[in-house]
Amino acid sequence: MRQRTWRMAAVAAFVSVASPVVAQQALSPVTIAAPIVTAHRGTFGGTAIAYDAVVEPVVVDGLDGKPAARLVATSYIARGRERDRPVAFVFNGGPIGPTALLHMGMFGPKRVAVPDDLSADPATFRVVDNPYMPLDATDIVIFDPANTGYSRTLPGVAPESQFSNAADARQLAQLVQRWRVLHDRPGAPVYLIGESYGTMRAVEAADQLRTAGDPVAGIMLLGQAVNILEYAQRPNNIVSYAVSLPTLAAIGWAQGKVRAQGRTFEQFIRAAEDYGAGEYLTTLFQGDRASPERQAAVAARLEAFTGLPAAEFVKARLKVSKAAYQKLLLPGRRLDTNDARYVVPAGAEGAAYNSRHTPEAVLLFHDELGVPAAAGVYATGNPAEAYFTRWGWAPVVSPFLDMPYVGQLKTVLDTQPATRLFVGNGYFDTQTTIGAMDYLVAQSGLPRDRVTTRYYWGGHMFYTVEASAKALGDDVRRFVAPNAVAGPAAVRP
Repeated sequence: MRQRTWRMAAVAAFVSVASPVVAQQALSPVTIAAPIVTAHRGTFGGTAIAYDAVVEPVVVDGLDGKPAARLVATSYIARGRERDRPVAFVFNGGPIGPTALLHMGMFGPKRVAVPDDLSADPATFRVVDNPYMPLDATDIVIFDPANTGYSRTLPGVAPESQFSNAADARQLAQLVQRWRVLHDRPGAPVYLIGESYGTMRAVEAADQLRTAGDPVAGIMLLGQAVNILEYAQRPNNIVSYAVSLPTLAAIGWAQGKVRAQGRTFEQFIRAAEDYGAGEYLTTLFQGDRASPERQAAVAARLEAFTGLPAAEFVKARLKVSKAAYQKLLLPGRRLDTNDARYVVPAGAEGAAYNSRHTPEAVLLFHDELGVPAAAGVYATGNPAEAYFTRWGWAPVVSPFLDMPYVGQLKTVLDTQPATRLFVGNGYFDTQTTIGAMDYLVAQSGLPRDRVTTRYYWGGHMFYTVEASAKALGDDVRRFVAPNAVAGPAAVRP
């Protein structure tokens, strides 16, 4: 890409502005009034593909049925393929943010190549062709919610009117419906691929589409947060500590703090799962009724799995949170929240391995996809950040009510026998853990023959690991293939 060096510096200066300023800039006008279409060629999954990239505005309604936002979606559409070809709608979390990480990390024609060397300087990361993008199997639509990317709420519409799961998911559901009309693809099977908070959006949008008579063919949840109510680490939520143990064990292994004792990584993680669901959970339930001798014995086993001294577990009454573990394992340093393979100084905010994705997305729009700079600012912030505690997480706000997402997911799968579910998580993600994913599948009453789970080497954005990006691309291809058969409940590397 021409003139990349000096332009990267300019874009980096913009995206490093504090979030409140970026959020304010997100409300500046965008003048993309018609589709911008560019022609491209690439090789994906070993297949040479001619495709069009389409950056186009789509007006969607709010919960009141009135026009609320002009979304700007980015579509990658293979040329010369059948009209009933699958279409995958892809989105990140937040709530709410632009889909830059998935765009430049996995589902766009270019990807930021993050080296396996965890100490590598992000300034040295290269942007390369992305052969793992599953464009050979499905067309791809990148969704940026209102007031992120080039999407905007319409004049006179308060941005906070979209700050709820129902309103936010309505944008996505209507984009799905209107995109198929605009592209004359009424019979195309739809797949929703969401990450983090985007997994809640995916479930709500799938349920809205179900109600509208437009069932989705499949839902892919990456770094899932659907059952976060169950695994959030409140001090007395003992299940959360049990389901987090496999992640702490994986981190201990990666940081060289545990002994394999002849076991493979997989065997070690399975042993941690079994111990967490057995003696550890039982002892947590007993609480102070467990004898000091038993608590000491459990603490010793936890040390063997996690590398954290048993004394720390005894001090915490066996309940060392993920956040505490990040700080305690390596004194004077801290493990990164998104990917605990990375280590940062104790006072640092986090590792910067994903810092290049958003500025590179801006350059992609200008250099490759034909969006002129005069069209407006690509908003990189989270406009709902200041509203996080006031976000409409559920239909009714009450400390005595459940969040509806697990029930909605079950309803979608129970009432739509052709709809399938895929859930994937990274081993070293301390936010949405592999144990929480297993707990979702085990406790939700989902039809197991239509549910596939997958574990990946890496963290919350596990596709930054090249081997995991390849694995995810192959998994997407299998998932959207006609007459695909779901794999076993857990597929391990």
